[in-house]
Amino acid sequence: GVINVGLEGMMLMGAFFGIFGADATGSWFLGMLIGLAAGGVLGFVHAVFSIALRADQVVSGVAINFLAAGITGYVFIAHYGDQGTPGEVPSVPDVKLPLIEDVAFIGDAIGEMSLLTWMALLLVPVIAVYLYRTPGGLRLRSVGEKPRAADSVGIPVLRTRYLAVTASGCLAGLGGVYLSLALVHSFNQGMTAGRGFIALAVVIFGAWRPYGALAGACLFGFSSAVAQRLPAFSESLAVLFQALPYVLVLIVVAGLIGRSRPPAAIGVPYVKE
Repeated sequence: GVINVGLEGMMLMGAFFGIFGADATGSWFLGMLIGLAAGGVLGFVHAVFSIALRADQVVSGVAINFLAAGITGYVFIAHYGDQGTPGEVPSVPDVKLPLIEDVAFIGDAIGEMSLLTWMALLLVPVIAVYLYRTPGGLRLRSVGEKPRAADSVGIPVLRTRYLAVTASGCLAGLGGVYLSLALVHSFNQGMTAGRGFIALAVVIFGAWRPYGALAGACLFGFSSAVAQRLPAFSESLAVLFQALPYVLVLIVVAGLIGRSRPPAAIGVPYVKE
């Protein structure tokens, strides 16, 4: 029942504090936990404004994004200065698949991928089972659809929303950790570059379901991967493909590719009687 427009800021917090934590502790695992917690803290802040203070959730999310940009930019400059993050920071290890690694084409694609990539892929069926096959998931969905009815049967609506928004912040922070500790092995200000907004768009694109969101994310990833390889053949085509994900977001938001039905109570603050 809460729109999380602050995903961009939560990813940015995870990206910075993930590499900051790994640098401070000398452990990529602890850095990952610190980045995850940083995203969760910002998610909790968004929850307080959206649930307790009943602020406009879109405005709160935008403010969260500005807050994250300010915090990460300030700490980054104050701690690392013009030197940037060090190159010897521990990074998330890759997982090699011995039998698949040597297979032509397929081995190049998935034979060696980051541990966080596999974690993300495994989380999709886990979350799908939780949402649609467990009592806790059904209660969570009811809070987003009919909070008054959920409250009448004893489901703690406000607590459930707090947990859900904070959890979304943790997952967004984990996505940021992937960017800094697994993909580029460094941090740059604003490095999320709109991926948080893309994440929000693929949820809509995927009809608010885990597998649909995965399909939307794969579409964005495919166009980004193609754009990275096109400059060798055509600069103009590379620019076109880099813009494609954002064009698709506009098309999805405009409702031109089917209209997905959001949770009925999304964006509506709940007032307990």
